[in-house]
Amino acid sequence: MTCTRRSARGAVVRTAGASTSLVLLLAAAAAAACSGERRTESPGARALLRNAAGQEVGTATLVEEGDRVRVEVDVSGLPAGEHGIHVHQTGACEPPSFESAGEHVNPESRQHGLENPQGPHAGDLPNLEVGQDGRGRLDTATDRLSLSGGPANPLDADGSALVVHAGRDDQRTDPSGNSGDRIACGVIERG
Repeated sequence: MTCTRRSARGAVVRTAGASTSLVLLLAAAAAAACSGERRTESPGARALLRNAAGQEVGTATLVEEGDRVRVEVDVSGLPAGEHGIHVHQTGACEPPSFESAGEHVNPESRQHGLENPQGPHAGDLPNLEVGQDGRGRLDTATDRLSLSGGPANPLDADGSALVVHAGRDDQRTDPSGNSGDRIACGVIERG
């Protein structure tokens, strides 16, 4: 119901009555309930990548999207070219070699490489390409990792690390695609 009245100065003022406001409120509530949309935050994780000298060289975010985990990596100050990048099984990054990160996450005991018919490891990712300016970005998704549980969860009891290698990953050769030394590492943490 709309009410019309005159103000003290004689202007016409229209206001919605209580029943109209109630109808609008109920309509809005019904629309929200019927939409079926629920906002839920996906489990997420991040890593701060450091080189062997302890300098920050990049960041990574991991976000669960349905049955996949999106991995976004941004780096700067790395040598130009393609670099192997993998999720390793232990959440430790002790410089200078980063061997403390262990091997790739591989709960199914498969061979290394996205192009290996007997692979890949759960922690295998496409190469990270770094430009002449030392900057690079990787944006990929994998269905071999899960942030909400299971054997390929980077957030398990001993954690996991994201490791960048000196060279290109050939995506076939076991155990790490001939990608060379580990040049950057970041412990993957919830958040």
